[in-house]
Amino acid sequence: MQQASTAVPAGPGAVTTVRQPELLLADYHFDVPLDHKAPEGELIRLYAREVVAAEKSGAERDRLPWLVYLQGGPGCGADRPVGRYGWLDRALDEYRVLLLDQRGTGRSTPANRQTLPLRGGPAEQAEYLSHFRADAIVRDCELIRRRLIGDRPWTVLGQSFGGFCAVSYLSHAPEGLDAVLIAGGLPAIDPDTDVDAVYRAAYPRMERKILAHYARYPRDAAIVRGLVRHLTDHEEVLTDGTRLTVPALQQLGFLLGTGDGSHRLHYLLEDAFVPTADGPRLGDAFREQVAAVLSRAAIPLFSLLLESTYAQDGRATDWSAERVRAEFPAFDAGKAVTEDRPVLLTGETVHPWMLDTHAALRPLRDTAELLAGRTGWGPLYDTERLARNTVPVAAVIYHDDLYVDTAHSLATARAIRGLRTWVTDEFEHDGIRAGGRRVLDRLLTLVRDRRG
Repeated sequence: MQQASTAVPAGPGAVTTVRQPELLLADYHFDVPLDHKAPEGELIRLYAREVVAAEKSGAERDRLPWLVYLQGGPGCGADRPVGRYGWLDRALDEYRVLLLDQRGTGRSTPANRQTLPLRGGPAEQAEYLSHFRADAIVRDCELIRRRLIGDRPWTVLGQSFGGFCAVSYLSHAPEGLDAVLIAGGLPAIDPDTDVDAVYRAAYPRMERKILAHYARYPRDAAIVRGLVRHLTDHEEVLTDGTRLTVPALQQLGFLLGTGDGSHRLHYLLEDAFVPTADGPRLGDAFREQVAAVLSRAAIPLFSLLLESTYAQDGRATDWSAERVRAEFPAFDAGKAVTEDRPVLLTGETVHPWMLDTHAALRPLRDTAELLAGRTGWGPLYDTERLARNTVPVAAVIYHDDLYVDTAHSLATARAIRGLRTWVTDEFEHDGIRAGGRRVLDRLLTLVRDRRG
């Protein structure tokens, strides 16, 4: 088993600086407690990358306020910038940007099928991962902030799950915040809106999205029905070792949450079948593209911890998306084929069968089951404190977001004092990327208007 480090939490350590066209990048490493309730216990290492406009002089750079970017996920490392682009281009006009690899992701102490066995068996692994939710990420940010700039507050930009973290930040450590910007990441905070309610709202959105896709690309409905028939009779394995079952195929609906996702799905389906000596089979190009969409090798924490991001009432999540799916029989692909109906695809959901089909998740089966059955998850949000909030907050809400329910987001916006919203159907969930500079500029304007 891995030996625990109990050294005193360290500062940023040696800083490595490199140049890119238009950018100056600096690498930081921080040692933080695994369990912030036991600060003298085991430490894990976090990585963050500072990004500054190359034309900023040393003195000018030092005067810039900080903006920390919290990536979507859970389980995704921060952006790896190459030059100025989109939202980052706008941010660099006036900020030093810190791109944080949240615990367990990117260059921070990794948590995956290769490293988790160092913790011990499934029980030890699940206990370890119980410290990887938004509340711990907020405490990480606070330690990093104090080590970088002392008592001065900074601005947080939260994308998707990063927005969930930002609302947790407002709940637990608002003194560290100068302003909060949220892109497609206002979580449900009403105690009555549990994980099951989140997925009961999600399945109708998934249905709307896939039917709209079939209306745009009518031939795709027939291709998907053909794929369901094929997978019912043939075993197909993707290039990464994942077994492509019918439910796994349906997860391609995940693509429909982005602005170009419908077009990407259409082009992927075009390559589905090739003629062979044994009859039509899935083409290698198709299998490789599907593997890239469905793979969890780079983001195992997404599957292990996604449902826990909605858990704070002491109850187990117990594979909520799988249980709730049974309430929506229209998603039965076999029945849809029999009745010559469109096969509905799913979106941002995790299911227990993935522990068998997905190559990167098989070694973590028992760990995932323990996390799904875990009770006693602590609170992520403080609704009373949010109702008294004084930190300027602006949020863009995407009108028919596949991944985050619009009605839940609007209810949360009303519950956070002083939060200003921009509701738009111009973008899908990836609006901070697709809209880039314009989206961030709008959020900053809303915050400044809020300050008066």
